[in-house]
Amino acid sequence: MARLVLVHGAMGNRHVWGSSFLEDLKERGHTVEAFDLPGQGDDPSPKESVTLQLYADRVVAQLRSSEEPAVLIGHSMGGMVVTQAADDFVANGGNLNQVIYMTAFLPRNGESLLDLAGSPEGQGDAVQANLVVSGEPPMGNFPIEAVPEALYNMTSPAMMKTVDPRGLESQPIIPFTNPVNITDDREITRRYIFALNDRAIPLPLQQKMAASTSVVETAELHSDHMPYFSTLDELLDIIDRFTRN
Repeated sequence: MARLVLVHGAMGNRHVWGSSFLEDLKERGHTVEAFDLPGQGDDPSPKESVTLQLYADRVVAQLRSSEEPAVLIGHSMGGMVVTQAADDFVANGGNLNQVIYMTAFLPRNGESLLDLAGSPEGQGDAVQANLVVSGEPPMGNFPIEAVPEALYNMTSPAMMKTVDPRGLESQPIIPFTNPVNITDDREITRRYIFALNDRAIPLPLQQKMAASTSVVETAELHSDHMPYFSTLDELLDIIDRFTRN
């Protein structure tokens, strides 16, 4: 099957994926590479030093760690990261299978996460409503009591019990302000998974982003922001289908 390189979103780390998702991908024959972005999880980089480009550089290094072309999967803020990383990698001769955006930010050149989240289509999201920002450089913390309704609003109680609390942590805000520096519509195969009940990235924003960039195929999930918990089997089927195309 496919080599899958997973890039987590904001306020997270490699633990956010959950063991069921990772193990089920492996059982379906995929190789899975999940790692911490700089400053998150066990990565030693100081959070104060983190930028979007530093995130992208880490992903490019992961892509270069094997000669097998990868399916790059970005979730949430990870979409910003994989957009920059894929462009950097391909521009320098790298061979990339495709990029899958899992209810993720998909920017055009010069756009930042805050640009997209602040657009009319992004209004009313539960992340901006609950994120607590403080300090210099600014750091964001998401109140744990807000997590179920903001991120896991369609996840069953049984699946909620499998969520690893280590997957939530503070997040540098600077990467949110950094725009991508890419060549728009570079020849990269992109696919997008819409989460129809996402309270973190509203569906109108998902649809706008996917329509603004060359996306060859889309799929829909009746999911919250965390489809690898709320609609696990359906997500696995979509990833399988995308990797075969």
